Amino acid sequence: MIETREDKISKNIRPKVLFFDVNETLLDLTVMKKEVGQMLGGREDLLPLWFTTMLQYSLVVSAGGQYKPFGHIGAAALQMVAANNDIVITESEARKTIAEAMGNLPPHTEVKEALLQLKKAGYKLVAFTNSSKEGLTKQFKSAGLTEYFDEMLSVEPTGKFKPFTDTYVWGAKKMGVELDECMLIAAHGWDVAGALWAGWRAAFISRPGKQPFPLSTETEISESNLQRVADILVAYT
Repeated sequence: MIETREDKISKNIRPKVLFFDVNETLLDLTVMKKEVGQMLGGREDLLPLWFTTMLQYSLVVSAGGQYKPFGHIGAAALQMVAANNDIVITESEARKTIAEAMGNLPPHTEVKEALLQLKKAGYKLVAFTNSSKEGLTKQFKSAGLTEYFDEMLSVEPTGKFKPFTDTYVWGAKKMGVELDECMLIAAHGWDVAGALWAGWRAAFISRPGKQPFPLSTETEISESNLQRVADILVAYT
């Protein structure tokens, strides 16, 4: 008898691969407030608006059958937020600011210990991001996270961004596993919703200001940080 995703969840069966979102899930974006705030006339409070605008237009690009580097979309979003506040930022200024800020983010305080715990427990760990492979490599080198991961995947080859179903299907195929053998760990309601709808399992990290999407399937794990998620996963059989 073939076990369904629901069977695996109810029996606490280990996923074969743990996929990790990167920005906000593993890396702390709060340090970007200063850099982004400086470009926005000191308005550090506009960082969340910039991030959501970036996500919105990444979906617009994908839905329109186009592809632009995630960093370029982030820079364009910064220009848009600036314009709405009567601030002019050139494309080159915006791209330089975003590239430097995104490339030097620290991990959340519990991340390294939690990743090490999962790795020692025998889990295969994969970074899974909308950022470019080049950007991801730079981020992990700066944050000291490269050694914890078996693979680092950017969705670039799909020509789409998460949460499009194609990205999760591609990720599973890339790692040679079935959809229900994958688990996404993320701090974004839209990301875990996309993963669940694609047939993956999911764990939600409720970082400050983050909520799961109420119209999505409920995640099997929902905790305040990665260490709490890891403590649960190491008990799976």
